[in-house]
Amino acid sequence: MENDGDFDLTDFLPYLLNQAAEEASLAFQQVYRERYGMLRTEWRVLFHLGRYGPMTAAEIGARARIHKTKISRAVAALESRRFLTRARLEADRRQEELRLTVAGQRAFEDLRGLASAHNDRLRAGFSERDWQGLTRSLRHLARMDR
Repeated sequence: MENDGDFDLTDFLPYLLNQAAEEASLAFQQVYRERYGMLRTEWRVLFHLGRYGPMTAAEIGARARIHKTKISRAVAALESRRFLTRARLEADRRQEELRLTVAGQRAFEDLRGLASAHNDRLRAGFSERDWQGLTRSLRHLARMDR
């Protein structure tokens, strides 16, 4: 195997993106853990239901790119905290509509405000032009720009 001395893992885009994502989310992760005892997937499920309204687990998985097993665990945890309810769909009894409860909606509103403030802190280190370029590039890589 040939060793390419020019390759540096720290400049490898997937590595950089992972490091940046971990660093950028660390402080906010502490917020939803301390306030609500949530894990990352639980926060993401709560976010999708709060942002987009009632959905099935499959719809959340497709939109958020989360494996169905992780969604199932998150739904069970959020249901045990009474943040969401489940109702079987008449059209397909294998699926359930997930919906935030009043307590879940309050948690979402609280965390949405805190997430916005966290995002503002992250954004403060960038010029407006650089921020727009960064978000445009990340959306492109995530295929959200279609």
